[in-house]
Amino acid sequence: MILLLKLLLVPSLIALVTLAGRRWGPAAAGWLSAFPIVSGPILLVIALEQGADFAAAASANTLLAVLAILAFSIAYARCARFGMARAMLAALLAYALAVALLQASTLAPWPAFAAVLLALLLAPRLFGPAPAPATASPRAATGKPGADLPWRMLAGAVLALGVSHAAAGIGPRLAGLFAMFPVMSTVLVGFSHRASGPGFAVALLRGMVNGYFAFAAFCMALSLLLRTQPLGQAFALATVTALAVQLGVKGVLLQRARRPGRADQAS
Repeated sequence: MILLLKLLLVPSLIALVTLAGRRWGPAAAGWLSAFPIVSGPILLVIALEQGADFAAAASANTLLAVLAILAFSIAYARCARFGMARAMLAALLAYALAVALLQASTLAPWPAFAAVLLALLLAPRLFGPAPAPATASPRAATGKPGADLPWRMLAGAVLALGVSHAAAGIGPRLAGLFAMFPVMSTVLVGFSHRASGPGFAVALLRGMVNGYFAFAAFCMALSLLLRTQPLGQAFALATVTALAVQLGVKGVLLQRARRPGRADQAS
């Protein structure tokens, strides 16, 4: 049962978001991909295999890992004009450095949550000047139809298997941090950059930042609920919390988009 969950759930969720992105464009892909579609199932598998207390600690560290993802995003945005390969290398190096620093941190869940929210508010200002946008269809912005979907699904399955299998050995801190490995960012942004240029890739990353508010809420809620609620109820309530925050952020973005000169922030 757990093996099937590892092999099927994460790849299936990645496929659904990929198809949604091809239907509604890169802004939707960026916004949806920040939802805990990869980390959530990984944390569920960890909870089933290692217990609720272990998963609660891992969830708190997955929350901290949002800071590492923001380091990835900012580094990529800053280097996007140098080409996809160089930008991706710089982003992955920034992510690895951030994880190394976070591993040594001792922030409690609530201060960590506050730090993540502050970083999410500041991150868009650190992206630097946006590269010139390229003209491309929504379908092109997420790669050629069907070309990258198997690779995305494979990456999700490998991550779910690897992190959950290694969880007992590496402990809840590293298990939580690596549950947030930028699978969607790496694949989705890389293909978008190749298909549509650096402008599209950076716009996609900006959309992801908007979605990480819901992700942070999910991790924070889960780290608290797993210590007091049954497993299924804890994940259900954390998911509902994330959905509420996701819709609330979208509502704020839509209101900003209606203001003159602010339409670009609705993505």
